[in-house]
Amino acid sequence: MATAAQQEETFTIGEVAERTGLSVHALRYYERQDLLIGPVRRTSGGRRSYTTVDVDWLRICVRLRESGMPLADLTRFAALVRRGPGNEEDRLRLLDEHRQRVEAQIQALEECRALIEWKVGVYTEHLRAGSASGLWDPRHEA
Repeated sequence: MATAAQQEETFTIGEVAERTGLSVHALRYYERQDLLIGPVRRTSGGRRSYTTVDVDWLRICVRLRESGMPLADLTRFAALVRRGPGNEEDRLRLLDEHRQRVEAQIQALEECRALIEWKVGVYTEHLRAGSASGLWDPRHEA
């Protein structure tokens, strides 16, 4: 959680892009899509000014998107957070559903990895035994 001093610290859009891994274009898109939990402040010159809270929230958004959370769910999650206390059960439900999808993806990837490891073993053994000729021929592959 950010301290009061950190909350007062501000960042330019370029600094936020660097800290979050999002492009400047993506940050503007996130703002247009209402994915932030508060309005982005502007300097007297009209430039965006982000706080530590904004950066922390955007890092969460990045992780949720990287883990496959649909944009619609992320938008809903942000709206729930913006509304404040009283909707924690809705937030939990949304996050739990996403966690279940991620766990299913991990299981599927583990099954894929097991198949790949098996094929690597098959190829490795054939190469060691000198019997790899024709191994990559789909008509004769083990």
